[in-house]
Amino acid sequence: MDNTQPGLFDGGGDDGEQLTLGHYAEQAYLDYAVSVVRGRALPEVADGQKPVQRRILYAMDAMGLGPNAKPVKSARVVGDVLGKYHPHGDQAAYDAMVRMAQDFSLRYPLIDGQGNFGSRDGDNAAAMRYTEARLTPFSKVLLDELDEGTVDFAPNYDGSQKEPQLLPARLPVMLLNGASGIAVGMATEIPSHNLREIASACVALLRNPKLDDDELMALVPGPDFAGGGHIISSPQDIAAVYRSGRGSLKARARWEFEDMARGQWQLVVTELPPGTSAQKILEEIEDRTNPKVKAGKKSLTTEQQQTKALMLNLLDAVRDESGKQAAVRLVFEPKSSRIDRDEFVNTLLAQTSLEGSASVNLVCIGTDGRPGQRALRDVLVEWLGFRTQTVTRRTQFRLDKVTDRIHVLEGRMVVYLNVDEVIQTIRESDEPREALMTRFSLSERQAEDILEMRLRQLARLEGFKIEKELVEQKEEQAKLQELLANPSSLKRLIIREIEADAKQYGDDRRTLIETAERAVLETKVVDEPVTVIISQKGWLRARQGHGHDASQFSFKMGDALYDAIECRSTESLIAFSSTGRVYTVPVSSLPSARGDGQPITAMVDIEQGSRVVHMVAGPEAQRYFIATQSGYGFIASFKDMSTRQRAGKQFVTLEAKDVMLKPLALPSDSSHLAMLTRKGRFLVVGLEEFKTLSGGGRGTILMGLDEGDTLSQWAAIGPAGVCVSGVYRNKQTDVVLDMPALAEYVGKRARKGKMLDAKVKQPLIRPA
Repeated sequence: MDNTQPGLFDGGGDDGEQLTLGHYAEQAYLDYAVSVVRGRALPEVADGQKPVQRRILYAMDAMGLGPNAKPVKSARVVGDVLGKYHPHGDQAAYDAMVRMAQDFSLRYPLIDGQGNFGSRDGDNAAAMRYTEARLTPFSKVLLDELDEGTVDFAPNYDGSQKEPQLLPARLPVMLLNGASGIAVGMATEIPSHNLREIASACVALLRNPKLDDDELMALVPGPDFAGGGHIISSPQDIAAVYRSGRGSLKARARWEFEDMARGQWQLVVTELPPGTSAQKILEEIEDRTNPKVKAGKKSLTTEQQQTKALMLNLLDAVRDESGKQAAVRLVFEPKSSRIDRDEFVNTLLAQTSLEGSASVNLVCIGTDGRPGQRALRDVLVEWLGFRTQTVTRRTQFRLDKVTDRIHVLEGRMVVYLNVDEVIQTIRESDEPREALMTRFSLSERQAEDILEMRLRQLARLEGFKIEKELVEQKEEQAKLQELLANPSSLKRLIIREIEADAKQYGDDRRTLIETAERAVLETKVVDEPVTVIISQKGWLRARQGHGHDASQFSFKMGDALYDAIECRSTESLIAFSSTGRVYTVPVSSLPSARGDGQPITAMVDIEQGSRVVHMVAGPEAQRYFIATQSGYGFIASFKDMSTRQRAGKQFVTLEAKDVMLKPLALPSDSSHLAMLTRKGRFLVVGLEEFKTLSGGGRGTILMGLDEGDTLSQWAAIGPAGVCVSGVYRNKQTDVVLDMPALAEYVGKRARKGKMLDAKVKQPLIRPA
């Protein structure tokens, strides 16, 4: 069906316009996306809550489940939330409620849960019919000012109730407890922070809105995770994440060594990084000490075997002793007390989730209702704007209330001063309210209040109480008017309230921030000479020693020798793909030469649609010439080409149908590059004319080529010149051209050179 044809839907608008299926689907999806972003996945910068969390807190507050109330079944709370405010699945609401009660998920829990509310190891909470809940004291920060005109209320889904659109948060709870969620086209990952630090930053920004970033970062040095841990990223890296609102921080567990009898010791992990559980660590240890054969493989890979041997040589036992006495207690026993403690820890960090990354993505819905990514400063400034507006509304609400009370008290003073006349007026009048308003110049509000007064309130003692309260209310009125008229006074009040909450609810930082290097597993390799044997089909193996007879190497049926590279066991091998991507394999990880070896494709993740075309091995300092048949190239060191990524990295830029030549190692005594094309043109250029590109690329033109010609051979030569091998009068002949003899072929880079006059057929060039 052609969805662009009119008439698919008639009456798509009030004016009878026709609506195409494509336009209808687009609009429906946009509506859904906005609903997910604003109504489900992202927190508000104002109160830090998603709609379901806000509705749970409001429902519990309305049910009277304060910190001092008796807890009630969670099912009652969920039922109230679903029936009045949140018409969604009960399990989704209960899951949100459970998370708000977990002290290992939220830095400052909002719900006090009784019963099984899950564990750090991913255990689910008990069913809602078994658990009970009430609000925590900290929840007052969000709910205390709800009935003071601070926020707007809107009808619920069926119009039978009113619910707050925001909660009047006295602190930036979004930063304190963090948030995570996936919307349509965006996601959020906000880490938790320390209350005292965030409060100090808010106060500092109120006092000095132009506070520079360095001073702000000194007040908020980094996240403060609920489970503690250790952030090892540098202050510069943390500051960069906070400035952009996006990035990742490196975090690791915290541990201590416990000395035991007879010189024995054990490692005890007491805090874990975010997103990690004791159960996950145990599973990773099991996977490395008892690995399973990967899908499609017949046996364990070399990497799996090496990891297994390494872990079994170091680790004797691991136990999870976590419980009521210690939230996290993972015990690692070494194989021997003689094992170096730093090496033991470093291996565990590198092999498990004891060290990892914590994502930061400060995406939220701003006070303008728009979702977006914000820097830390932006979040604090927006929240302070919301708090200022909230306090202003609260002050105006209180002022209106005080003004009304003063008005009522002034009416009562009229009664107190004219008791007999007021009573007489009421007794003699058919319409006492209008009579009182006319006789004593009262408002309708005052007259109504007088008519509702009890007789005992006319006692002499009550008169003194009215006078005293009137004085107090007028003093309060003056204070409130001062706050509204003077922004500085309002700002001082906000600062006092923030400092008071920080004093009441603040606690010490749990997460240590101390720069450290990431754990890298360094396998000790004996430095010895080895020969890397490479087959034409890409199978690799290593044989100890140098000087082997290549004719003695055996291969699978249909395979043959590609190259035998003499190098050291501590060096690496680099593979080049047909798309210019490079992959690195440590020589020490290659299988022995007793068998046929392993294919390169089992050691690295080759890009789909490409194949390995060349391999080289050598020390990091070795320089190589990289070139293509189209005549472009550059110089790079072995270290420049190396990569730790199993998927490799793009290094050589290749045009369509262009092909790489085998990389050319540059000896230390080489001074020129000799190049020969397929059609026999020959050019010698000094090495100083060529560029060194440490980051790779296409390079520059090495030699000018005629149409249809390609660069086919090259050699790095020194003072001895070049040796040209070929057939002369049906005999294999070598012709040596020293530097004086090469003078006529020496030229600048990008020249076409001259036809090689060596009087041999099928010439091959190599250094003399």
